[in-house]
Amino acid sequence: MEPAQEGRRGHLPKPFTPQQARDLILNLTQPVVFHHMVSDWPASAWNVGYLSSVLSENPLCFRIGKKALDTEPQFETRCSYISGTLGQFQEWVRGTSAHLWGSFSAYDPSEYWAYADYKYLAVVFKDRAEMLQDVVWADFGFPGRDGKESSLWVGSSGANTPCHVDSYGCNLVLQVQGRKTWHLYPPGDTPHMYPTRIPYEESSIFSKVNVVNPDRSRFPLFSRTSPHVVTLHPGQVLLVPRHWWHYVQSVDDMTVSINSWIELDSDHESRVQEAVTRTLVCLFKSADPCSPPDWLNPTEDEVPTHQTNLRDLSRAVGAYTEYQREKQWSRDSRTGNSGPKRRRTEGEVEAAGDKPLPSAPFGPHLSPVAPTPPEPNVGRAEYCSADAQQNVTIETLPKACDSHARQLGSDRTISSEEVLDCLVDPQVIRLVTELLLQRLSP
Repeated sequence: MEPAQEGRRGHLPKPFTPQQARDLILNLTQPVVFHHMVSDWPASAWNVGYLSSVLSENPLCFRIGKKALDTEPQFETRCSYISGTLGQFQEWVRGTSAHLWGSFSAYDPSEYWAYADYKYLAVVFKDRAEMLQDVVWADFGFPGRDGKESSLWVGSSGANTPCHVDSYGCNLVLQVQGRKTWHLYPPGDTPHMYPTRIPYEESSIFSKVNVVNPDRSRFPLFSRTSPHVVTLHPGQVLLVPRHWWHYVQSVDDMTVSINSWIELDSDHESRVQEAVTRTLVCLFKSADPCSPPDWLNPTEDEVPTHQTNLRDLSRAVGAYTEYQREKQWSRDSRTGNSGPKRRRTEGEVEAAGDKPLPSAPFGPHLSPVAPTPPEPNVGRAEYCSADAQQNVTIETLPKACDSHARQLGSDRTISSEEVLDCLVDPQVIRLVTELLLQRLSP
C-alpha cells in the first residue's frame, strides 16, 4: 500500500490515502467503520451546542415519535412534526423550565423523541456557506465533495429511522456527537424483510417489520435474516454499502450525524427501476378512492401525474442506454474487441459480490461490521446466488402478505394495496426493468 496521507497541521497522519479510502468504499460489499480519519475536520466539533450558537433562532423541522415500542414500524407518516430551534431542543432534552421549550412543550420528553433528519446542509447553512467547507469528503477520495452534498441529523434518545434500503449509491456516515446503533441486513435478505413501497418515498424501500421488536407470527421469514449490528461512536465513519437494509436509533440524549450518499455506476439501472415503481404506485393509489391520504411520505412534495412519470421513465431509460453505450465504447477502445457482450444483470452483479475484498486492511483503522450470532433454533437465510437472482419464480418471491390475509374466503375481497405490494416487490421490479431494457435496447 502507498504511504498514508499526511494529516493537516497539528494532526497525526491519516491511516488511508484518499485513493485507498475510495477503493475500499467503491469495492467493499459489507459495512465497515473507518477510524482516525476525521479528527481534523472542523465538522467533528459540530455538537448541538455549537450548532445552536451558529443557527441561533433559525428553526428546524423536527419529527416527533413515541418512545414506547410496538410491533409496527414508526414510519414518518405516523409521526408529528414541529418547528423549533436547537436551543429549544437542548432545553427540552435536558428537562429544564418548560417555558423555554417552545413547540416542544406539547410533548413529554420522557415519552417522546425528536429528530431533525434529512436536513440538507446547503439549506441549513444557506446564510453561512463557509460552514460547508467543514465537511471534507475529499479525504475519502471524493474531491470537491463537502457539505453541499451532505445531510445533517440531530436527534434525542430513541429517535430512529425506520428500516429501509436506499435504491441508489452507498452511504458514508460521520458520527459527530453521541452514539447511534445501526441494524444492517445484506441485500440477500431482501425476500425476508417484507419490503413495501407504502408509504412511498422515491429511492427508499421500507420494511414492514419493526426490526427491534418484530412480530414473528406475521413475519416468520424475518427470522432467517442475517443482522449486522454496530454502535457508532463520535469520530467514526460508517460505510453502508449498496442495497444494505438499515434501521438507525439514537442511543444518547443528543446525537449529531452527517452523511453523504455516494453515486455509483449501477445507479443508472436503479433509476429505471425507481421510475417504473413510481409509475405503478402513483397509478394505483391515485385511482383508488379508498387509499388513505398517508400513502405518500412527508418527504415527497406532491403526486406526479401519469404523464410526468412516463416522461421521467423515458429519461431514465435514455440515460441508462447512453451510459451503456459509452461504457461499451470505452471497453472496445481498450481491448480492440467490438464483439457484443451479454450485459450482467443487476442481480448477477449484486450476488457475485457478496463477500468483502480479501485485501481489506482490517485492523485498528478499519473494522468490519460482523453478523450477530444467530438466536437459538432460528435459521438464517443464505445469500441468493446469481442464478437464483436471475431466475426468479413464484416460489422464490417473498411471502409478503400476512398469514391471516392468505386465508381467502368466498367473501374476501383483495385490496389494491395487496396487488400493488406484489407488483412493486423489488424482485418483480427488477424483472420488469430487465424486460423493458431488453426490448428497448438498440
